[in-house]
Order: sequence, then C-alpha cells, then structure tokens
Amino acid sequence: MATDAQTLSQLPPPALIQQLHHYAYKARDAEETRHFYEDILGLPLYHIIQSDYVPSTGEYCPYTHFFFRLQDGSFIAFFDLGDDVKAEPSPNTPLWVNHIAFRVDTVQELENTKARLQAHGVEVLGVTDHHIFKSIYFFDPNGIRLELSAQLADAQQMARESGTAHARLQAWTERKAQWRQERAQGKVAAPLKPEQNDRPEFVPGGA
Repeated sequence: MATDAQTLSQLPPPALIQQLHHYAYKARDAEETRHFYEDILGLPLYHIIQSDYVPSTGEYCPYTHFFFRLQDGSFIAFFDLGDDVKAEPSPNTPLWVNHIAFRVDTVQELENTKARLQAHGVEVLGVTDHHIFKSIYFFDPNGIRLELSAQLADAQQMARESGTAHARLQAWTERKAQWRQERAQGKVAAPLKPEQNDRPEFVPGGA
C-alpha cells in the first residue's frame, strides 16, 4: 500500500540498533556443532530453547535451539530439528558468498586458530590480506562458511573509506540500471563487472 510523504515524516525514528543479537542456522547435529564451536573455536554454549511449536509461525516442528556467546555478548545460534540433515546450499550462489565473519584482535590469533583447526582436520584458507583486515576461512560441520578477521586499519582510515561508500554504491547502481536495460535488449549476457578493482594483486587461478 502506498504511503504519502507526510505520513512517512510522522513516523518515529528507527531504533538504535546496538549490535548483532544472534544469527541462526540449521545444524545437522547439536553435539557435533557444540564440539566445533565450543571445544575448537572456544565459544561457550550459553543458552538452549526447546519446543514442539515455532513461536513466530505456530507451525509444528520440534527443535532444539542452542546459542554460543561471543565476547561482545552477541551469539551465533543453531536449530537441531532432529532429522540429522544439513541445510542445502543455495543452488544459484557460489559457496564462498554466504558466510559469517567473526573479529579477533590480532593476526597472531588468526594463525593460532588456523593451527587449532588444522589439528582437528579442518581445511583452512588464508591468512588472506584484505588491506584493511586479514582473514582465514573454513567451513563448520554444517557446511557454513566462516571467516575470522583481524582488523588492520585504524579509525581514521575506516572514516576515509566510509566517506566514499555512498558515492561508489551510487555509481554501481547507475551502471547496473544501464546494464539491465542493455540485457533486456539482448545486448549483454555477462554479469556486470565493477568499474574499479580494489584487489588487482589477485588474478584468475591465484590464491
């Protein structure tokens, strides 16, 4: 339903969103997931909710919902639905796209965690240099891609970065509108490429 400008101007301001509360995924097995996040990554199991019915929808689907606490008080959470099945990846999305990244304080902690993961038979990519931070990448037992990142840039550098973000996104949006028009006319078939490459050191086939 359309809303006029006057009505919009009378709306209360948006809530001040303080931090991530939790991000939830499906788990194949609760204990398998607990071992990975608590014993290997060091996130304490903090809370469990169990029920037969889903409060938000009312549908019948017995579950165990369990939470691991991060240092800032936020959580990563999981649902064990008792079927011993992992969630299927999106068929139209590369496996590296959908992921969750956690921050650690130092690059040494990245190296330490990489050693712990590898000792438990987990394949790890990185340490990868993203200029403003460094990261390692790996998958949990549920097929969820995780990233640990150590910030390198200081507050001043990040402020400079944020100062250009809207203009760069607007330029991309304008180019995408033109691309959509040309695609509809059959002039282009390939996905739209960014005009600027922030990572020129990486080439096809590189690490």
